[in-house]
Order: sequence, then structure tokens, then C-alpha cells
Amino acid sequence: MAGGGIRGGVSYGATDELGWKAAVNPTYSYDFHATSLHLLGIDHERLTFYHNGIQRRLTDVHGHVIQELLSLKPV
Repeated sequence: MAGGGIRGGVSYGATDELGWKAAVNPTYSYDFHATSLHLLGIDHERLTFYHNGIQRRLTDVHGHVIQELLSLKPV
């Protein structure tokens, strides 16, 4: 995401002492997709496709833009 609006080398969140689970700021692929689409100027809630008779979204119903990453502007 560096060069797309997020400074390079930034880490977000932390894991437990074994590195097994996210301990601080757990995010999912839906959140990553929503944030990436936001940086591209696309509203992830309006981006839909037709599949098996219903409209679906790439970010499903779980995706949220990670605002903390957006506040880390490039230097």
C-alpha cells in the first residue's frame, strides 16, 4: 500500500507474545480490500457484482475502511 497513500514500512496492530493471534487492532481481508478501494477512489459499498441471483460485494458486509492507516500520510 506504500505509494498509494500509506507511508512505507508502517505496521498496524500487534500480535500476542507467540505471534499466533492479533492482540491489538485485528483486521480482516475485507477491511484491507475496503481500504485499498478507498485509496483508489472507489466506494466499496457500491461496488457490486451479480452472482447466484443476488448482488454481492467484494467486501461482503464486514468490510470497513481502516481510518488509522489513512491518517498515516506519506512523508
